[in-house]
Amino acid sequence: MNIVRADKKDIQGINRLLSQVLMVHHEGRPDLFKAGGKKYTDEQLYDMFEDDTKPIFVAKDEKENVVGYAFCVFQQHLGDNILTEVKTLYIDDLCVDENIRGQHIGQKLYEYVLSYAKQHECYNVTLNVWSCNQSAIKFYEKCGLKPQKIGMEIIL
Repeated sequence: MNIVRADKKDIQGINRLLSQVLMVHHEGRPDLFKAGGKKYTDEQLYDMFEDDTKPIFVAKDEKENVVGYAFCVFQQHLGDNILTEVKTLYIDDLCVDENIRGQHIGQKLYEYVLSYAKQHECYNVTLNVWSCNQSAIKFYEKCGLKPQKIGMEIIL
């Protein structure tokens, strides 16, 4: 397995995984997530491939098939009234093909992102996870992540 920065030739594999992620969210929260569609259009993805503030990493198998990805975004609050100016690498989305989970691909992607963040002098790496996605929560806890904040709701 090889982890590299995503580019245009990876779009089909990324789109396949985006569909898998959407279904996990739709099944967990059908009141919020539509079935079908995807988080990003192809045009948005092409723009992100060129944007150094939003790196996307893909894990590829020996046949160059995309088997996982990590969408990341650099965040920094410069000149904020209350927040310090630490640089954060936010993991917007991390996915491993549902058909080959359990092979430590997600852990390798996560470790790659951590290394990338350290190389770019980030203070921390953050992410959000839906409470309905218990397998993702367990995965992130196993990777050593701890809750930073909790979002709460009441449905009216």
